[in-house]
Amino acid sequence: MRFSLLFAFCALAAADQIVPLQPLAQQVRQLAEALDYMGEPLPAADLARIDKAIGNPDETAAVLELENILDPHVLAVVDINAESRVKVEQGAADPSLSEDGTRLFLVKVTNRAGVTAELKVESPNAGNVFIGSNGSSQPAIKLTPQDANDRWTDISLYHQPPMRKRLSGLALEYQILQVYSRDAGQRSARISFNVGQGSQDIGFRNEVEILFHAEAASTITLHVKDENGQPAMAGFLIRDRMDRIYPARSKRLAPDFFFQPQIYREDGEQVRLPKGYYTVEFGGGPEYRAHTKEFEVKDSAPSQLAFQLERWIDPAKYGWYSGDHHVHAAGCSHYMNPAEGVEPKDMIRQILGERLNVGSVLTWGPDYYYQKQFFCAKDDERSKPGRIMHYDLEVSGFPSSHAGHIVLLKLKEQDYPGTKKIEDWPTWDLPIFRWAKQQGAIVGFAHSGWGLQVMGSELPSYEMPGFDGIGANEYIVDVTYPNTVDFISAVDTPYPWELNIWYHTLNVGFRTRIAGETDFPCIYDGRVGIGRTYAKVNGALTYAGWLDALKEGRSYVSDGKTHLLDFAVNGTEVGSGASEVQLKAAGTVRVTLKAAAYLGEVPNEAIRKLAYDEKPYWDVERARVGDTRTVPVEIVANGKVVARKTIVADGSVQPLEFTIPVDASSWIAARVLPAAHTNPVFVTVNNSPIRASRRSAEWCLNAVNQCWTQKAPRLSPADLPKAREAYDHAREVYTKLLSESDR
Repeated sequence: MRFSLLFAFCALAAADQIVPLQPLAQQVRQLAEALDYMGEPLPAADLARIDKAIGNPDETAAVLELENILDPHVLAVVDINAESRVKVEQGAADPSLSEDGTRLFLVKVTNRAGVTAELKVESPNAGNVFIGSNGSSQPAIKLTPQDANDRWTDISLYHQPPMRKRLSGLALEYQILQVYSRDAGQRSARISFNVGQGSQDIGFRNEVEILFHAEAASTITLHVKDENGQPAMAGFLIRDRMDRIYPARSKRLAPDFFFQPQIYREDGEQVRLPKGYYTVEFGGGPEYRAHTKEFEVKDSAPSQLAFQLERWIDPAKYGWYSGDHHVHAAGCSHYMNPAEGVEPKDMIRQILGERLNVGSVLTWGPDYYYQKQFFCAKDDERSKPGRIMHYDLEVSGFPSSHAGHIVLLKLKEQDYPGTKKIEDWPTWDLPIFRWAKQQGAIVGFAHSGWGLQVMGSELPSYEMPGFDGIGANEYIVDVTYPNTVDFISAVDTPYPWELNIWYHTLNVGFRTRIAGETDFPCIYDGRVGIGRTYAKVNGALTYAGWLDALKEGRSYVSDGKTHLLDFAVNGTEVGSGASEVQLKAAGTVRVTLKAAAYLGEVPNEAIRKLAYDEKPYWDVERARVGDTRTVPVEIVANGKVVARKTIVADGSVQPLEFTIPVDASSWIAARVLPAAHTNPVFVTVNNSPIRASRRSAEWCLNAVNQCWTQKAPRLSPADLPKAREAYDHAREVYTKLLSESDR
């Protein structure tokens, strides 16, 4: 009765102030989005009722219905009166917790004062205890035995986007409360709320005492074997029957990342779960079939589960090794406290769990001075055979970042000569590339499409981009200097923007390679290796050998679910013999490759319906032909499709052969768009250079001018003269190429 009277009072209070439906509906949508992200989504029936309520033309009835839907999830009802005094009552939510786990509840706020301050929560029973990587709780401060007994919980409001830190001022809104329990059994907590000093109501009415019950947790040991029966690391996404994710995302500590739904566990490692029924999805990355297992935790006694990984393809058996050259251990989604980012022991789990052969962890602007301690110009000691982790550098968050973020791999030294801090570095890219090249580094541009947006998906496009971003912008200048830039990166920006500038520069005779990357955890924070380079390594796998293959173009880029192996023209494999085939006269060439892809039999409409500029930008699902399980493999010559065959995306490796006419010097590549793309083989006719498109030469020349308008204002006075010389040099090069192009 107390609950129903209280909710009736709050509803009337809100109604008296006329709660408008539109802003409340938007808040409810954000609330549902945040709960889903945090791993405790609202029940599907509630979401359906929310949709129906928001569509009700009777706004008063719609607001009341939204309250009726959300109120059963409310642990505390906070009333802010007209004088900004705060009063609290317990809500209707079941105060159940789990040992070593976190539960999410709602806080209902009726705000009759229109307060826009931050809503704060406090409890004398909260001692900043967090769940550890092995399921053990760790107090953040040293406590007396009595305090340690009383401080059994951590209680906080979730204020990360899309939730707001401050109240909106609306008469009615909801916030998310996180409650963690160190212990099992019954535990009492006094919880108070305020909106600033002096807002507490008299007589302790701004606090409520709640008796919680925490279900005891069981320690589950996971036994993981790979396809060869060897102990392995795997990714696990664990949900209960209410679709809640374990361990709770909001209170995770490294090596478990709160921004990922899955966790990574090696053979023999553990997870803590309360009694109940669970579903776990597990796998070893995109080269493995995803499997699901259901199990029950019956009590708090330790138990064990076995998991067998199953590959659908192993490119390494063909000599092709996967790598993601753009991974970060700090910044973006990462933890920034108590350490500045995470440590190598945390990052190696990501690489092992996604079965990458090579992972380049790049120090960059965020926490540069802390993270650079892990750079040592050799493979990290945690690397394993066939699983290499190596620290290198992305020049991002530096003075030259406006010109395009650049990746420097295989460095011997990480600090630019004469610099003591980031601000001392050059304000443009070319001198940094030259310095890295003097060390024997392999270098290129990151997330190439940013700043190179064009309308539509036609390739190549002759529209002039803004050159106003942090992608491969100054590439248009740097590529005119031989042996200066080795690659541009793809897969982590929309494919028409990445491929367009690459196609144009290939069309005028440059031979830059393409590489796949993720930019984890910035552009993508779900997994490392969403974008990959598969490189064919001569001999045993090494970091240097893998990078040499990337530089030579003995590689293809992929989403990991699509493969274009052993691409060759007239028997010359990509990346061998300078990737060049010589013809004495115009004629035909024989193109061969082995192609494979893996799609589920039922289309994934959540991906297929997305526009090309919505993530994931590259995914084989986008290449699916209708409702079939086939995808097209296209042969591209000078940026245009000249042949096409379909393959069944059932995981089998299928040989393909094409006969392609060549009437003048050309570059030829294979692709499954947008899922995989080979590097090109260059076919020269009568020893003539590739001058495939006069329009591409014109585009490149105009692009230099456009890039200068955007970058020159941000160059330092000291760098400006040399940069102007470089841009003038590029104009001269493209003018000459234009004069040599007649097609």
